[in-house]
Amino acid sequence: MAVVGFALVAIVVLALLVAVHRYVWRRFVGDTTTAGSPLRRAGTVAAYVLPLLSVGALVSGRSGVPFWLQQVLAWPGYLWLAALLYLTLALLVGEAVRPLLRRLLARRAAGSPAGAAPVPETGPAASDAGAAAAGTRTAAPPAAVPAADTSSRRLFVARAVGGAAAVAGLGTVGYGTYGVLRGPRVKRVTIPLARLPRSAHGFRIAVVSDIHLGPILGRDHTQRIVDTVNRTQPDLIAVVGDLVDGSVADLGPAAEPLARLRSRHGAFFVTGNHEYYSGAAQWVDHVRELGLHPLENSRVEIAGFDLAGVNDIGGESEGHGPDFDRALGDRDRTRAAVLMAHQPVLIDEAVAHGVDLQLSGHTHGGQLWPGNYIAELSNPTVAGLERYGDTQLYVTRGAGAWGPPVRVGAPSDITVVELASRQA
Repeated sequence: MAVVGFALVAIVVLALLVAVHRYVWRRFVGDTTTAGSPLRRAGTVAAYVLPLLSVGALVSGRSGVPFWLQQVLAWPGYLWLAALLYLTLALLVGEAVRPLLRRLLARRAAGSPAGAAPVPETGPAASDAGAAAAGTRTAAPPAAVPAADTSSRRLFVARAVGGAAAVAGLGTVGYGTYGVLRGPRVKRVTIPLARLPRSAHGFRIAVVSDIHLGPILGRDHTQRIVDTVNRTQPDLIAVVGDLVDGSVADLGPAAEPLARLRSRHGAFFVTGNHEYYSGAAQWVDHVRELGLHPLENSRVEIAGFDLAGVNDIGGESEGHGPDFDRALGDRDRTRAAVLMAHQPVLIDEAVAHGVDLQLSGHTHGGQLWPGNYIAELSNPTVAGLERYGDTQLYVTRGAGAWGPPVRVGAPSDITVVELASRQA
């Protein structure tokens, strides 16, 4: 039954993608070029090749193809997915503009000398005819608009709207790509904890999530993140899952700069769902070799509070899912507790176990608008700080990007959380 359901969903998604590509081809190619022209042939070839590259980029990571081929497919394939989204949205806006522009051009043509109705003849012959008609004069009927003029205006409108949509859509993707490749910006937030002692007032945690090392974001991306984190001079670093999209064999060198993370109390790591697509056990061992401290359903005592971490829900299929009893069950409830948990949906368990603050990622803030509205359907908080009972939940938008290396309306961040004691 599950297989049948998956097949139906796959068919619907495929049909939708075919329909969207057909629509985009029509507006950008079919309506703006002439049959048989080189531009139309090139546009038609692109309409077939680009979606195939996108499918290749999506499936190559889990099909065992060589990593170099994944890299070749990733850039054009993933970027096209983002471009398709924003080109389609721009064209849909253009549908409202298209009839207005046509009417404006038609009115201008009707008001010009070439489009005006013929002026009645004057002179003796016209006077005699007018007398015979008892002084009445009837204007000649307006000339019909030539079909060539209508076709020319339609082509002009198609090219104008298509050009504007291309500039808007591709410009949005270009700016969103620049934001990812530039690296995350530092965001700072102060969070008061009722049980935090005065001695821990001002303790700063650099929260990093969703780095997503893979065929696009590699070693340079890691180095930018490490440099940014170290500049904040945090007391502790929390890497909250989804570090990688690939194996240690392929991405081990890209992760090496993590060994240069610096803080007074060290760097800690919990798994995200993507680690379980990439060999979670191997990555846990590798980050330990790089100097990070994995918290696998466990906790450590820091100056003034307990720092706990739970495995991601994705580990349940391997028998290594989140275990709150192991991580928090026997702790001293008079101490403040900060929990690292990749997915915000674990907040209910955090509340039940008396956690003061949960640090999460996973959502990317939606990454590509209007994806934030979709993310809201499955996450209690998409980005920022919210309170659930006596527990506060902070969700970072993450430092990288999954799939298209593009962010729109959800800039990447590294958040420095400063803990505040109400006794200070």
